[in-house]
Amino acid sequence: MEILIKTGQFLLSISILVVLHEFGHFAFAKLFKTRVEKFYLFFNPWFSLFKFKKGETEYGMGWIPLGGYVKISGMIDESMDKEQMKQPAQPYEFRAKKSWQRLLIMLGGVMVNFVTALVIYSAVLYTWGDQYLPNNNVEYGIVVDSLAHDMGLRNGDKIISIDNNKVDDFHQIMLDIVLDDSKTVQIKRSGENMEIPVPETLRKQLLHSNGFIDVRIPFYIGGFVKDFPAEKSGLKLKDRLIAINGNPTEYYDEFSNSIANCKNKLTSFSVLRDKDTLNFDIQVSEEGMIGVYAEHYANFLNLEKINYSLMASVPAGIDKGIETFKSYLKQLKLIFSPKTEAYKSLGGFITIGKIFPGTWNWQAFWNLTAFLSIILAIMNVLPIPALDGGHVMFLLYEMITGRKPSDKFLEYAQIAGMVLLLALLIFANGNDIFKLFNK
Repeated sequence: MEILIKTGQFLLSISILVVLHEFGHFAFAKLFKTRVEKFYLFFNPWFSLFKFKKGETEYGMGWIPLGGYVKISGMIDESMDKEQMKQPAQPYEFRAKKSWQRLLIMLGGVMVNFVTALVIYSAVLYTWGDQYLPNNNVEYGIVVDSLAHDMGLRNGDKIISIDNNKVDDFHQIMLDIVLDDSKTVQIKRSGENMEIPVPETLRKQLLHSNGFIDVRIPFYIGGFVKDFPAEKSGLKLKDRLIAINGNPTEYYDEFSNSIANCKNKLTSFSVLRDKDTLNFDIQVSEEGMIGVYAEHYANFLNLEKINYSLMASVPAGIDKGIETFKSYLKQLKLIFSPKTEAYKSLGGFITIGKIFPGTWNWQAFWNLTAFLSIILAIMNVLPIPALDGGHVMFLLYEMITGRKPSDKFLEYAQIAGMVLLLALLIFANGNDIFKLFNK
């Protein structure tokens, strides 16, 4: 069921964005009285799921959910309609329009996608506001994985700044280190301020890591796993686990390390309930579990919640869209940097689908749709033939030099671009499949 929900959200999000993107091209084409022959959601080789014609345009839905397209008369595009290009140019055709008009037609999809992201972000902030964990409120410090430990960080450290720049949002720390190629992290350990150098190799390692640092929390019982011994032991929700066999386990990470040594043993667990300390003897399973999970930190750490009025949500949404745009550009730069090997993390449809939650959540759905809209805008404007950016590149050349590339050159460029895009598609989705079989 979870897979179906993720897939449904992904397809709905992509469908919305593709239709809006193609509408951007369609709207500018109509503005300049250019004929649009087809407007399709998804691709339709050999047959369409449905189609109808209104005026001079055929509207339809294809069966391959890899995008969509509008076929504009007199334009060399993925349809590769060479016969049309052999005929004399007609006033309603793309090739007969002024270069600045053709430029706007090609940029229409990207412009609509970017504006869509800003509108969605503004609407989300107005409807739900914004919530994050301020770094200053991480009162118990951090818990580290082996990569962070090798760097010099320790459980309980409190991160103050990165390259002496104050950190506001705790969950931006790892992203800031990766994207800004940070050199130092300033921390507080046992009341003493320290500076930890960031190794040159860390950036590459972080791109392939799922951990690094997390919020350190005390272990308040948040729930029980059915049919495990803790459920009937006498433990209650909100109990705080403080010791195992008399050894203090003040935090969840200490509890996890200690219980790993108690497999298949009857073990004494001490908890704090209100002001009382209680002891419970519980059999630990051979996997090192008793069937409890910790309460989420949001229930006892102070999150920052910002509510926006309608007027305030618009500039806030624009700011968020611009910051997301800049952040993704930095991420894209990493992919083209061989030394980071970020290209190994490049994912296809499975990766994109996984970012959606397993339960339907409209706030998460719209936030992710806005993010994907920005990605779609950036990817489409890359100067690769067969993408909007390739057409823009040739149009800018024409506008600057006054010389238009020949139709034959544009045909070959379109073919080369389509081959390149197909190769990237195979590589990205091949990465997904490789990861599935190498978990």
